[in-house]
Amino acid sequence: MPSKVEKEIQTLRAGIEHHNDLYYQQAAPEISDFEFDQLLERLKSLEAENPELVTPDSPTQRIGGKADSLKPFTHTVPLMSLDNSYDLDDLKAFTERCERLADGRKLEYVAELKIDGLSVALHYENGILVTGATRGDGTRGDDVTPNVKTIKKIPLRLKVDKPKHGEVRGEVFLSRTQFKRINEELEMQGEKTFANPRNCASGTLRMLDSAIVASRKLDMFPYDVLKGNQKMFASHWQNFEWLEKNGFHVNPHRALCKDYDELVSFINEMEPKRDDLDYEIDGVVVKVNSTALQQDFGATSKAPRWAIAYKYPARQVTTKLLDIQVQVGRTGALTPVAYLDPVLLAGTTVARASLHNEDEIKRLDIKLGDTVLIEKSGEIIPQVLQVVASKRDGTERDYEFPTTCPVCEFPAIRPEGEAVRRCSNPDCPAKIMARIGYFASRKAMDIEGLGWVLIETLVGNGMVKDVADIYKLSVTDISNLERKAEKSAKKLIDQIEASKDRGLERLLYGIDIRHVGERTAKILAKHSRNIDKLAAATVEELEAIHEIGPTVAASVYEWFQNPLHMNLVNRLKAAGVKTSTEVGEIIEDERFTGKTFVLTGTLEGFTRDEASKLIEQRGGRVSSSVSKKTDYVVAGSEAGSKLTKAESLGVAVLGEAEFRSLLETE
Repeated sequence: MPSKVEKEIQTLRAGIEHHNDLYYQQAAPEISDFEFDQLLERLKSLEAENPELVTPDSPTQRIGGKADSLKPFTHTVPLMSLDNSYDLDDLKAFTERCERLADGRKLEYVAELKIDGLSVALHYENGILVTGATRGDGTRGDDVTPNVKTIKKIPLRLKVDKPKHGEVRGEVFLSRTQFKRINEELEMQGEKTFANPRNCASGTLRMLDSAIVASRKLDMFPYDVLKGNQKMFASHWQNFEWLEKNGFHVNPHRALCKDYDELVSFINEMEPKRDDLDYEIDGVVVKVNSTALQQDFGATSKAPRWAIAYKYPARQVTTKLLDIQVQVGRTGALTPVAYLDPVLLAGTTVARASLHNEDEIKRLDIKLGDTVLIEKSGEIIPQVLQVVASKRDGTERDYEFPTTCPVCEFPAIRPEGEAVRRCSNPDCPAKIMARIGYFASRKAMDIEGLGWVLIETLVGNGMVKDVADIYKLSVTDISNLERKAEKSAKKLIDQIEASKDRGLERLLYGIDIRHVGERTAKILAKHSRNIDKLAAATVEELEAIHEIGPTVAASVYEWFQNPLHMNLVNRLKAAGVKTSTEVGEIIEDERFTGKTFVLTGTLEGFTRDEASKLIEQRGGRVSSSVSKKTDYVVAGSEAGSKLTKAESLGVAVLGEAEFRSLLETE
């Protein structure tokens, strides 16, 4: 008979997995984040006291430690790549070939979105996830089991129809939202940013520190299931039903098509929607539905004959590179930006593009005046892909990356082994301005009116030398500046005063601790409750915080060990800036508690962040997507596809007036 401890561990695991499923798969949480964390902490404590009871599928095993290297993994059934089709004539030829091979047998196709990520294979033994591996060359990949376990939408244990050995294949990707967040944090920390979500996802999945992988929030869409070494079902379409029953995150955009015309209809339907998705796609994958026909059709040495990838046209264009200007960030990082002859690309006029760093300029062999090929993907800043060398006419000029700061002219140092060159002047005006701009930004202290032009004036006049100096400013100081009326000066000072109550979470985000982004700041604030406790924490105590790995722990510890930083903290406290988090900040409201809200369109009386905060303060949760588990969709003006989906699912829709009424009444 199981002991009392074993029973409690089993109950905790089942409860945690239940709440994980509600949160990540159904967008319908039943408990608060704090209550969930309490369950997880209790399980971690019991397992630490009883290590013999730890199992691979325990929720505590989602984040492991550091590895020395990745081990190779050999696929029993090769993970083959697909042949590509770049026009509808190729797709037509594919369907005609399939019809000939089917020889009168019933033929259907499954159309799925081609996710721009990387393929992985997940191996389950008796329903327990034991191995996750990358595709590699199709035969031999890398064992990345600790990293795939950090992906919350991958179940550690199957729920139904558990084969002795099952294999789930899918595409790991990074959402545009998370990609934007990661690059913003890297840029603010003076680190090299990623060129696109796929590169970020690929690099992340192969990292040796699973705690960092967990912070990146990878996702996966599965598409195939094997039982042993064979297809598990008679049709490809049945895979999706089984995957959904087992709690996988299955892409909803797919179609069962009877012929070429229906495939073209799906392809044409999805192309204009690709920018509305929160993940990158570059086409549609077409597969024969019958697994018996798949086996009969066979494969070439490189790809199956029963599947093809239709690729959407690339969104690229050529233009002239007019200049390269270097921007200096708050860590002193020198970042080159390409200034272009304005050109229309994917519906917008592009005049600038990213060049990332000094090495990228050398790799591309860029000269001023070159014709360059640029690419835009979704909302991501355009990238310079390559130089069109054949267009050179001899008027192009070499570009030398500066070795001094373009703002203060101090030496710009590039440490050995790093890709970034940084200004060495601790008092560089560009650094100071960037730090103040970051501190005043919407996600940090949200000081409306403290824009770049004013920051430049304040720093240039010597009125502000760091973020604490902001709180010394008076209405007179501001109104004495050129073109600043007393009314607008008072409004700014009121905003500065209001920022004192933003709370510890936003303060930690704003004070420029390396590796501490929005999510990490929230975790640290929630755990420590006040900045003095955080400042006194050891590296070991910081590492013990759930989701805080050794890299972040060391960075936070080192920041608070710096006397200059502690002086800044003390000056902020003396100015009245709130440096603690109140335990009772959540307002219990049964109309909100446990309910899932989706915001869409433009709200006149609230920013998106303000509305989200009001919902969360009352115990509700804000989701980015509409599902049958959504309780309310709050629709502002110009509401789009989310409103349409809510209406089709019968989800309650609130206009802004109704939402405001719900907030104000009890």
